[in-house]
Amino acid sequence: MAEHPEPILQVIGVSKRYGGAQALRDVRLDVRPGEVHALVGENGAGKTTLINILGGIVPRDSGQVIFCGRGVVFENPAQSQHAGIAIIHQELATIPALSVMENIYMGRMDARGGWINWRSMEAATRKVTDLVGLDISPRTSVGDLTISQRQLVEIAKALSANARLIIMDEPNSSLTERETERLFDVIALLKQQGVAIIYVSHRIEEVLRIADRITAFRDGRYVGTIDRAEASVNKIISMMVGRDLANVTRRSSGHIGAPLLEVRNLTRRGKPYLRNISFTLHQGEILGFAGLVGAGRSETARAIFGADHFESGEILLDGRPVRFRSPKEAVAHGVGMVPEERKRQALFMNMPVRYNIGLASLPARSPGGIVRHAGQRQLAEEFVRKLSIKLSSIEAPVKSLSGGNQQKTVLARWLATRPKVLILDEPTHGVDVGAKADIYQLMRDLAAEGIGIILISSELPEILHMSDRIVVMHEGRITGVLDGQSATEDQVMAYATGTMRQG
Repeated sequence: MAEHPEPILQVIGVSKRYGGAQALRDVRLDVRPGEVHALVGENGAGKTTLINILGGIVPRDSGQVIFCGRGVVFENPAQSQHAGIAIIHQELATIPALSVMENIYMGRMDARGGWINWRSMEAATRKVTDLVGLDISPRTSVGDLTISQRQLVEIAKALSANARLIIMDEPNSSLTERETERLFDVIALLKQQGVAIIYVSHRIEEVLRIADRITAFRDGRYVGTIDRAEASVNKIISMMVGRDLANVTRRSSGHIGAPLLEVRNLTRRGKPYLRNISFTLHQGEILGFAGLVGAGRSETARAIFGADHFESGEILLDGRPVRFRSPKEAVAHGVGMVPEERKRQALFMNMPVRYNIGLASLPARSPGGIVRHAGQRQLAEEFVRKLSIKLSSIEAPVKSLSGGNQQKTVLARWLATRPKVLILDEPTHGVDVGAKADIYQLMRDLAAEGIGIILISSELPEILHMSDRIVVMHEGRITGVLDGQSATEDQVMAYATGTMRQG
């Protein structure tokens, strides 16, 4: 049997405390050259803290980090990058006002005698953007790019540094299926060149596909490392959460009631446009919306919720015509919406959990315009218990919570308004398997209470497992409405790509 090469990275007994919280406790990790080593764990398991230590963003309290055969202590990100470590963070670090090539080569521009060699930098930029399949001019402003294109710019930036170790933290969270395949091709190329990769992901299926070894953290502790050959979905989940989660089975439709929300011929111009969108949501129904990026699913939801305008069409709620001029009007009529980008569109990150939960229901709970703080605290505590939100205090800033608990906080806000209709746009995006299972159960419970749920998701298994019916969109149109019990991935994709249409 061939001997394994010496690790390029060794983490030995590393610990880190933030105030009273122990983020890492005596963890270890070793990564070999040319290896994809997946790091998995629930939100709050310590993965990000370790990444930040390796990137020189935060100091460790104790333990050793050995990189390329020598002990290292990185006091800032520049030292980590100079040593040969590149990090692609989940939270994009691009600067919208600058061009693609300025973002990629920020701090490393080819300047001699005080003059920047723009032609050389443009050629170098094209080389790395071609690698990731990003077909745009290097002089394009990053502010004009889509989220998925910005993600590819971040990946290209890491490749441009000729790093010996690349840490990818949820690198395809905003990528389409085709872009993800391109990313996997780039990873295979890097492996051939001997580059080591730490790959952090909540998507267990892709971990099993591309990882050579898998290490799990739980509650800031090292759980174990296994080879891909001995790994399975259930084994990885058990390592991550310390308990077995039942496989997500298809939702057994409960009692579907009367029509609750009817949308007729909703149309808007612009990009992406919407053309004659018509569907009905019933009481107690989970209506899934599937489609590729740019199909118009989120735009449809925003138009219904009063966040975006539309030119023509009709919306009926409980049989009565409505047209919300703002989200405030939608909320007053019993419609809530959890948007896709919770940190940018839903949460006030520096404000307390209590404030974030009570915000939407505040007008209804403040007679005479007087805020009842005791009532607000009671409301927050009630939903923290109901949704099992893990936190130190309801007065803690919401930014201190893990991604899954932040998402539960947004859900709590809308549940506090007692909605008739709840629109969930990518509700499990970026959350771990434990929180995902909790959110699925919550959706089932809400539907059983008669709430109508619109579920927008890019994860086909999620759509198939949770939906009573599935609305499929392609380029601003509805191409099919499928029964959730009998629909297949192939069918959904055929309608999503426009190769099949109903009627």
